[in-house]
Amino acid sequence: MKIAGLDIGTTGCKLTVFDGQGRQIDRAYRDYPVSRAAAAHEVDAAAMLEGVFAVLAEMGAKHPDIAGIGVTSFGETFVPTDEQGTPLASAMLYTDPRGAEECAALSEKLGVEQIARITGLAPHAMYSLPKLMWWKAHEPELFAKTKRVLLMEDFVVWHLTGAAQIDYSLASRTMGFDIHTLAWSGEMFRAAGLDPALMSTPVPTGTPAGPVTAEAARRTGLQEGCIIVSVSHDQVAAAIGAGAFDGSVAVDGAGTVECLTPIYDSVPQLDIMRRGNFAVVPYITPGSYVAYAFSYTGGALLQWCMETFGKGQTNADMESAYTGQGPTGLLVLPHFAGAATPYMDTESKGAILGLTAATTAGEIYRACMEGVVYEMRLNYEALAGSGIRFTKLHATGGGARSRLWMQMKADVLGLPITALEIVDAGTVGCAMLTGLAVGLFNSLEQAAGCMVRKTETYEPRPEMTRHYEEVYQRYKGVYNAVRPLV
Repeated sequence: MKIAGLDIGTTGCKLTVFDGQGRQIDRAYRDYPVSRAAAAHEVDAAAMLEGVFAVLAEMGAKHPDIAGIGVTSFGETFVPTDEQGTPLASAMLYTDPRGAEECAALSEKLGVEQIARITGLAPHAMYSLPKLMWWKAHEPELFAKTKRVLLMEDFVVWHLTGAAQIDYSLASRTMGFDIHTLAWSGEMFRAAGLDPALMSTPVPTGTPAGPVTAEAARRTGLQEGCIIVSVSHDQVAAAIGAGAFDGSVAVDGAGTVECLTPIYDSVPQLDIMRRGNFAVVPYITPGSYVAYAFSYTGGALLQWCMETFGKGQTNADMESAYTGQGPTGLLVLPHFAGAATPYMDTESKGAILGLTAATTAGEIYRACMEGVVYEMRLNYEALAGSGIRFTKLHATGGGARSRLWMQMKADVLGLPITALEIVDAGTVGCAMLTGLAVGLFNSLEQAAGCMVRKTETYEPRPEMTRHYEEVYQRYKGVYNAVRPLV
């Protein structure tokens, strides 16, 4: 029996195929166009769907015996469609500036605290509901033709199975989902002047949508009995793929974006979460939740640093260029693409403080690594009191391969961190839930035993923790010192 995970990203989609022992055996990828003009950030949903069918057809031709495919996607972005699911316009990305006025009006009507209590989210224009309000106000003729509002997961699931369902974790990214009742919030939709009947039916994470239609089977080469599974928002899939199933462990996603994902065994303290702009999202076990603490620049900052200061060198070269035994002493504010949690300040800028004529490229690179970790420590402290209880981290993504960065994180956070073999935890999590749905695995624990492989655990070193602590205490004041100047 073979299973597969379909991961729909902002600029491309990939389908990864696994054998019956949970080993990756094949993969296909397609990209699609994204437009980012000053007034609109959009993805062509029709082109995205063509990319999905292309990877399915490529893998379907080689592996027609795939028993199930799980679908995970990025969040917030939606596409308005007609009754048949045909897009009526391009899909607005979460970075699209439209919806800011509508979000402010919604906050004024209901109150920030009430919105956070219902949805688990601090109000923000990135979410689907304010953007859908904008769509209704500015495109009334097209809105009148809108029969479905689909996020990318349920858009693809609809076209593969004819079932209109969306999992709880992705539904929560709309700012219209009640995380307590696990249903669309009548209060949120009434305040927005929208009908929740436009939305797909919310279902638990990992719920099968049914077999592919005859038409989808014809286009892809998949067998008609192939089951499609509504998995989750990609960050939730990554937490599952990292083998984190309860509050004792959190996930460090060391990719282009740095993301700390704690797990809660019950609803966290929502006032603390709102103040830190942390989203509260339903998780895989009933009654459990995850949150996202993240920095827009993780690996992306190191890549920028290497390309700017280390011409012709590799990341490994840059890592070894600094030979000091402790912190550099430089302070890097890693807001090179704006500030994510806990600030959510898209206008914040990056900064490098403490430069001298003797500063080397290697020092700057190391200081960038430190800045990303200090920002995660800041988020870790902002989560205190919210109900976190994790005592260790599982690390995924390309950054988990850097022994230097992993040890630095253990030292700065004062927590052991275990690097996992997998880079793409989201695809693995997607396949794990698919394996459960088609009977390949009996439990998440069995799936993790097959598919989650640990490489090395890094323990915090008390002496280094003390040195980093001295620098971190200065780092905590950098944002407030720099922000008024830029």
